[in-house]
Amino acid sequence: MAKVDVKNLKNEKTKDLTLSTEVFGVEVNDIVLKKAIDLQLAASRQGTAKTKTRSEVSGGGKKPWRQKGTGRARQGSTRATQWRGGGIAGGVTPRDYTFKMNKKERVLALKSALTHKLKDKELVVVESLAIKSMKTKEVKEMIEAMKLTGKVLFIGSSESDLENLYMASRNLGYVYVMLSDEINAFDLINADSVVVEEAAIKEIEEALK
Repeated sequence: MAKVDVKNLKNEKTKDLTLSTEVFGVEVNDIVLKKAIDLQLAASRQGTAKTKTRSEVSGGGKKPWRQKGTGRARQGSTRATQWRGGGIAGGVTPRDYTFKMNKKERVLALKSALTHKLKDKELVVVESLAIKSMKTKEVKEMIEAMKLTGKVLFIGSSESDLENLYMASRNLGYVYVMLSDEINAFDLINADSVVVEEAAIKEIEEALK
């Protein structure tokens, strides 16, 4: 069982918390973790790129010149692929980039990401993420007090508690806020510092056991 410090938003230790080894102490599976990240990135792709084939390009109904006698290569349409403005051979068409990943793999990927953050000492547990105001200055001061660097991911358990934090940090491009049931492998790995409420830790452990 791994023990971590539970801190307040002033970076002061208040107590110890024992983490479940079933969630925060697994053997990191890099293959499954990469698959989960690829899945999320693939799902975010629009897949709306489209080129027209020669049958879809307008015009070109008339033969450019007669078949024989001109000394030039025979041509049937100005919409053929070799003509400027013609159709595209083997071009892209709209498609769905997503793929399937079973539930056990998804759970293992999350456990691997959480374990990875704990081992790298990039996981911070706090009593609460409820702040008094919606001022960005307060969030900046909190990040500075907790000595957080790079991209910061805040994970809470209550939407009402996170409301002020979300509103105060939404214009900071390096701060992300989400609920415990919204966590995913990509956002966990992408963050340099992960700050989790104590209540959210319990919810995550309950969901992934």
